[in-house]
Amino acid sequence: MTALLRSEAFDPWQELAHIESGLVKGAHGACASFVGTMRDFNVGDHVHSMSLEHYPEMTQQFLDKICAEATSRWDLIDCLIVHRYGEIKPGEPIVLTAAWSAHRAEAFDACRYLIEELKARAPFWKKETTDTGERWVHDAPGE
Repeated sequence: MTALLRSEAFDPWQELAHIESGLVKGAHGACASFVGTMRDFNVGDHVHSMSLEHYPEMTQQFLDKICAEATSRWDLIDCLIVHRYGEIKPGEPIVLTAAWSAHRAEAFDACRYLIEELKARAPFWKKETTDTGERWVHDAPGE
């Protein structure tokens, strides 16, 4: 299980390929992944950029914890979280979650669990830059 925090843009497909290159060939029958990308709009306003702030040690511990929770709840071969922080521009990936398992149901369930836990509990603080200035953002359920 791997949980990474990145200040720079990343390629989700390269991240997935890197993990898969280390897995035993034929050991998994499924990989489910989710990529969250920054939108250029929110709450009816155009968004130019977003800044994600965090406390590195606290955030890393949280990411590691939910990876461990996922691997204890589902029979996973591996799981992955990559999450950005710092300044993010529209169109750039913010987060990648993935789970590998023998069967698709476990991979889907674990992948969804990872992103839902991130959205609900991860210690990140978002600030958007819009046409009218900066504002702090509080996510609504399902965002």
